[in-house]
Amino acid sequence: MNAVPISSESIPTSVVIAAVGGQGALLASRVLARYAILRGCEVKVSEIHGMSQRGGSVVTHVRFGHSVHSPVVELGTADAVVAFELLEAARYVPYLRSDGLLISSTQRIAPLPVLTGAVAYPEDLERTLAARPVRCLFVDAQRRAEALGQIRTANTLLLGVLASQLTKDIEPWRAAVRTSVPREHQRVNLAALDVGWALFADEFAEPSHGGKGIHT
Repeated sequence: MNAVPISSESIPTSVVIAAVGGQGALLASRVLARYAILRGCEVKVSEIHGMSQRGGSVVTHVRFGHSVHSPVVELGTADAVVAFELLEAARYVPYLRSDGLLISSTQRIAPLPVLTGAVAYPEDLERTLAARPVRCLFVDAQRRAEALGQIRTANTLLLGVLASQLTKDIEPWRAAVRTSVPREHQRVNLAALDVGWALFADEFAEPSHGGKGIHT
């Protein structure tokens, strides 16, 4: 049984992608939207750009299903949040429904207030997130992307994790990557998708009810 079921005819699937500027959130949202289109879904995307030059948030709402009336994901309703950085995960986890899925990179990028010494980067974020009534999958996406020879594919790798929790068929996702990524970058992005897909492919059925998160 999938942890994040594909939408029924009446209820769209809602995903929030949260990142720091420059991490590739917009590309990830395009691949996700293309995947949904290839499945014959109606798709709506809402992009929110922060101060990317200063490490600000870039957030995308993607909703897809038989019929989608609004591109905006309301608080407490998202089926999944995909965060490319731990603090972004903490900021946007409130968008998840109870027993929703949080996929987060373990990367830490200090925002401007931390860099200036005004505040400290929060400690124990992974433990705090895992204590919420949601299912958490933590990934050292940066290290795994570096192993592929291209650190910028961490976004596609995290999308591969999401893909493994939405469906058991990777081929539509591979097609979505091919139609969203320039030809010269397709091979490494497809490899990153495959790596992310394989990490948690067997971790479907049991949502976390607080106090645990799965790391890889």
